[in-house]
Amino acid sequence: MPKVLQMFKKGSKLYSILTGSCPKCHMESMYKVKNPYLVGSIFEMNERCSHCNTKYKIEPSFFYGAMYVSYGVGIAFAVAAFVIAFLVFEASLLTTFISIVLTLIGFFPIIIRLSRNIWINIFMNYDPKAVTKS
Repeated sequence: MPKVLQMFKKGSKLYSILTGSCPKCHMESMYKVKNPYLVGSIFEMNERCSHCNTKYKIEPSFFYGAMYVSYGVGIAFAVAAFVIAFLVFEASLLTTFISIVLTLIGFFPIIIRLSRNIWINIFMNYDPKAVTKS
């Protein structure tokens, strides 16, 4: 398998970040509702992984640190919108600005979830032994 594809395999940080799965076992979603666009339940997470019993909220207010990550993720989305609108489609500055704002509004739930996933994966690593537990 090519090395690039191995980065997205189960057992990698990227797999856990992009799927929102448990950072220890990658066996189930950390979120009660997988769809981030159900805004009422965007922050609702399971307390623990039902497979490996990993506690997601390591301490009270643990995910406040994800706010700093969301700033960087938001900037990445804004830069991508700028490049696509201004450089690819050669839109005016006003149209480019509007596309950036609409991109950030449209991807807001995904940015929040990605930020939380990145934040928890900074502190937890995949454990192949956790996969075999039942």
